[in-house]
Amino acid sequence: MQRLWDISPPVDARSPVFPGDTPYSQSWAAQIAPGCPVNVSSITLSPHVGAHADAPLHYDPEGVPVGALDLDPYLGRCRVIHAIGKRPLVEWSDLAHAVGDLPPRVLVRTYERALLDRFDNDLSAFAPETIERLADAGVRLVGIDTASIDPADSKALASHQVIRRRGLRVLENLVLDDVPEGDYELIALPLKLMTADASPVRAVLRRP
Repeated sequence: MQRLWDISPPVDARSPVFPGDTPYSQSWAAQIAPGCPVNVSSITLSPHVGAHADAPLHYDPEGVPVGALDLDPYLGRCRVIHAIGKRPLVEWSDLAHAVGDLPPRVLVRTYERALLDRFDNDLSAFAPETIERLADAGVRLVGIDTASIDPADSKALASHQVIRRRGLRVLENLVLDDVPEGDYELIALPLKLMTADASPVRAVLRRP
């Protein structure tokens, strides 16, 4: 049997969003009642709510939307590395204990317990030099358990710009609280949203 880790936070009206972004809301177009056999709802949300994949369009005006991305980076061998409490930036030295023979995907845990009920203005992010060195090591996708790979107040988005320049993909808002360090298979496929700058994912890890 294979063990499965669900590394996606719950998504509902209580889900934190980046200040100014669109929160999750849901309304009912139809509800089960005499003459109506089904419940049908409509939802409104930013594609950055919950666990999500950023598309190049998010940080590059000429970037491709999420629905046009190759799915291969979001599926396959992955390493989870703990850098708990490393703020404001995760440096290469914080990962150095676990970077030997890296697989193409790296997810970094920074929280002891992920914040699921409020936005963290002091979130941990990647130092751009860390992204550069991960790319040099052959990593194609990076992920983090915070809302952004850049500090919340960043305007330059230096780590996003490294991602853009080096052609990496990114996952944000993961929940890695109960995941031991080590190697897994990642499955975190974005939706085929053909004009969107990001997509929610149901991110899971599994290992034999």
